[in-house]
Amino acid sequence: MNEPRPGVRKKLFIKTYGCQMNVYDSDRMASMLARHGYDRVEDPAAADLVLLNTCHIREKAAEKVYSELGRLRRLREQRRREGGDMLLAVAGCVAQAEGEAVTERAPFVDIVVGPQAYHRLPELLARRARSRGGVIDTSFPRESKFDELPREDGESPVTAFLTVQEGCDKFCTFCVVPYTRGAETSRPVAEVLAEARDLVRRGAREITLLGQNVNAYHGEGPGGREWGLGRLIRELAGIPGLLRIRYTTSHPRDMDAELIAAHREVPQLMPFLHLPVQSGSDRVLRAMNRRHTVADYRRTVAALREARPDIALSSDFIVGFPGEEERDFAATLALVEEVGFAQAYSFKFSPRPGTPGAAMPGQVRETVKAERLARLQALLEEQTRRFNAAQRGRELPVLLERPGRHPGQLLGRTPYMQSVHLEAPEQRIGDLVSVRITEAHTHSLAGRLQTRSM
Repeated sequence: MNEPRPGVRKKLFIKTYGCQMNVYDSDRMASMLARHGYDRVEDPAAADLVLLNTCHIREKAAEKVYSELGRLRRLREQRRREGGDMLLAVAGCVAQAEGEAVTERAPFVDIVVGPQAYHRLPELLARRARSRGGVIDTSFPRESKFDELPREDGESPVTAFLTVQEGCDKFCTFCVVPYTRGAETSRPVAEVLAEARDLVRRGAREITLLGQNVNAYHGEGPGGREWGLGRLIRELAGIPGLLRIRYTTSHPRDMDAELIAAHREVPQLMPFLHLPVQSGSDRVLRAMNRRHTVADYRRTVAALREARPDIALSSDFIVGFPGEEERDFAATLALVEEVGFAQAYSFKFSPRPGTPGAAMPGQVRETVKAERLARLQALLEEQTRRFNAAQRGRELPVLLERPGRHPGQLLGRTPYMQSVHLEAPEQRIGDLVSVRITEAHTHSLAGRLQTRSM
């Protein structure tokens, strides 16, 4: 299956767009292809195979991919003039959403592969070697890609991602995920635990559990019984050496009592949660098919804060959804003021082809969307600034992750996902240390290492 000749290695370049799940998938594909003769490189001009792992969530995502493909086509032509060659592959959600349209618009692309078929890449490369024209696989096979994608060898970063769930059954009217990632599926408990133990064995001290709707996790546990995310987190917390656990991205409907209790009772579970609400208007939430109300969201936030009073929240917001009026937007601002967010992501509504929202009446003018977004972001940024400023003078546990930009400087994170810069020797990377916060900026903190250990 396209096995390399003895002693002959090829070069692989992967460009990853979008979320942490795509980063995770890229790493797993690189690990799999390494076993088929490909070593990862940082320069596409030197690569024998260039793979774009794409995202279809943001506006003009596909156009950015086609623009990059045009640049890569010129690189390949140069390689061929020099006697070499380069294969071009498009993976991920743009590949899934566009399918054969990719090779129609960019006929020089060799391979198009969807998110559920990554484990077939070696087979697709072999098929491409035997034939002319593009090879496409955007199927949703019955077998799990996780059964085939190998874990990486060697050391693991201090912080690692671990996908436990994929797909979405919610069908929000603005979102393409159900069409590009398929239905909700959860990995078996034993498989997740095995990968987590391996990550910790290789050096990970913090693991972030990933899923399109991660808190919809319902994996098969021992004896065939179903486990939710709360129970899985409790089991992960028993792994020696695993200091921190996080998870993203969550849906308000799936914050059950067991998971909320885990925030109270599992010290390794960090007091920071990304919980997208999207809008503060029930009318807009119904149009989005979010399946929760503003009151539901308030009750969930209250339960989380009762379980873990120091929990910090992050969220997603969409402004200018079709039919959104000024009163709906005012309700969003009011909810932001009421809840208070440590950080948040906010966007103008952009119609995604094939989603119901793209064809809805009442599309909001771009000038109105831009003005509302500016008002919302000003409020959110002020809340982030205040949250960071409140940490000044506090002594916080910080997990040291990597070198900073300056000599003698390390970068770590607080329990609340804030970046902290401090002076410390490089051999402290991977340690959980006590840091007194001395400076607070909009997007980061500065601190001083304390002598006592955590």
